[in-house]
Amino acid sequence: MDASNPSRRREMVRKTVYKRLNKPLPTGAGPARGSKPEIEAFFNSPQIHGLKLQICDIGRRLWQRTYVDGNGGNIAIRVGKDIALCTPTLVSKGFMKPEDLCLVDFKGNQLFGAKRRTSEILMHLQIMKRQPRAVAVVHCHPPHATGFAVAGMVPPTCLIPEFEVFVSAAIAPYRTPGTPELGRQIAGLVDKHNVILMANHGVVSWSHNNVEDAYFKMEILESYCRTILVASQLSRTPNIISPAQLKDLLKIKKNLGIPDPRYGRK
Repeated sequence: MDASNPSRRREMVRKTVYKRLNKPLPTGAGPARGSKPEIEAFFNSPQIHGLKLQICDIGRRLWQRTYVDGNGGNIAIRVGKDIALCTPTLVSKGFMKPEDLCLVDFKGNQLFGAKRRTSEILMHLQIMKRQPRAVAVVHCHPPHATGFAVAGMVPPTCLIPEFEVFVSAAIAPYRTPGTPELGRQIAGLVDKHNVILMANHGVVSWSHNNVEDAYFKMEILESYCRTILVASQLSRTPNIISPAQLKDLLKIKKNLGIPDPRYGRK
C-alpha cells in the first residue's frame, strides 16, 4: 500500500503528529481512525484553548493600541516540538475568536483550523527554528517604531533603563512579506536580538517566556520610539546613560536571559 492511498496517508500524518507532540501512539489504533480526531482533540484541549484565549487577548491589545490596522499583524505560540498555534489570515486581530486560530507544523502546513493560517507564518517558524528558546512571536506595525524601520534606523540606545533591560533591537532589510527570504533575514538576527525592525514593514518580537512577554517588548519599543521623537523636538541635547550605568543594566538583562550583542564588551 503506497502513500497515495487515503487510509495510508491519514495514518502517516497521524503518526507524524503524535511524534511532534511527543506523545505515544495509542495501541490498537489502526489506519481506519485516521489523524483528524487526534489532531482535533489536541486543538480543542483545555491547554490549547487557554493559549488561544491568550492570543485573542494580545490581538485585542494590539488593535486597541493601534499597533495593527485592517487585518494586519500576526501571532504564534510554539505548542510542540515542531508545531505552532497561530492567527488566521484576513481577520482583524481585535476581533479574533478562539475557534479562528490555526495549528501548523514547522513547514507551514496547516494541520487544523477552520480558517486559513496567516500568510506570514513562515517568518514566525523560522524564528522558532533558529532560536529554540523562542516560545512566542508577535508581529505588528506600531507607528513610531515602524517609522524608524521605514527610515532604516535602529533607535539610539543609552536613554531609558527599561529599553536597555528588556529590548535588544536590530533592523532587517526589506523583503516581500510572507516569503522565505524575509524569514531568513529575520532569523539571522534573533540569536542576539529579541526585537527586529523590518525595513518598510513593521516589527517582530520573540520571547522565551510567553506571548504576553513578546507583546510587552512591542509596548516598550513603541513607547521608547515615541519618547525619542518628543525629545528630538526639544532644544536640548538628551542626557545619556553612562557606560558604568549601562554595565549595571546589562547585568540585570543577562540575568533575565535576554539576548544582547553587547555582553562582554568593554
